[in-house]
Amino acid sequence: MKKRFIDISMPLENGVRSDPDIARPKIEYLGHTESIPRLQTFFPDLKAEDLPDAAGWAVEKVQLSTHNGTHLDAPYHFHPTMNHATGEPQRAWTIDEVPLEWCFAPGVKLDFRHLPDGHVVTQEEVRAELDRIEYKLAPGDIVVVNTRAGSRYGHDDYVEAGCGMGREATLYLLERGVRLTGTDAWSWDAPFVYTQRKVQETKDTSLIWEGHKAGRDIGYCHLEKLHNLEALPAHGFTVCCFPVKIKAASAGWTRAVAILD
Repeated sequence: MKKRFIDISMPLENGVRSDPDIARPKIEYLGHTESIPRLQTFFPDLKAEDLPDAAGWAVEKVQLSTHNGTHLDAPYHFHPTMNHATGEPQRAWTIDEVPLEWCFAPGVKLDFRHLPDGHVVTQEEVRAELDRIEYKLAPGDIVVVNTRAGSRYGHDDYVEAGCGMGREATLYLLERGVRLTGTDAWSWDAPFVYTQRKVQETKDTSLIWEGHKAGRDIGYCHLEKLHNLEALPAHGFTVCCFPVKIKAASAGWTRAVAILD
């Protein structure tokens, strides 16, 4: 059976506000001419004209956080411990410890593009969307959330765009055996600018990072800064999102792909 692959990752690139200004990636491109001095460190007598078309190699120097671009967050990112709901909390896994089985599994898409920026998705809204698409969650499913932020990639308001998943919505998924989720927004939680206002008004600090902090109760991973989720059906696809193996890290970059038969 022929398979179709849909790229659901965003590129790492300069000049796009894919992160807050203090955390954006920086890429320096060295072309085939600029790299010749590097090649000459191995071959001191080499002249550019000695090479075919006087061309060396192309190479890039990249300054990144593990949370730049499409990436997978490990439970360690959310909290130092996990699985408190069992009564026996344990050290939270880092990205090199995440089970690979979590990263290749059937996918289901929740379409929340109609929800306003800053909205915190509730358990009831998750249940209603699953009813709408006629899908029952199974343990190990990968749940991705399509928000308005997906349409704002490449625009200066991307970081502040989209709804976020609240604590109760996240736990609703985790209690049904989901261990890996994802969003096309900058964060699994609502954009910080909205949370900041709510905390100032209510003095309720439990609202800070409430979706992430659900990982303290039940360990899980989530993908952030997915892309092109509108191209996916509600279900009937597989998500592949193996992270780069970085020792003891809180996240790893991934080329996330949806596979359809």
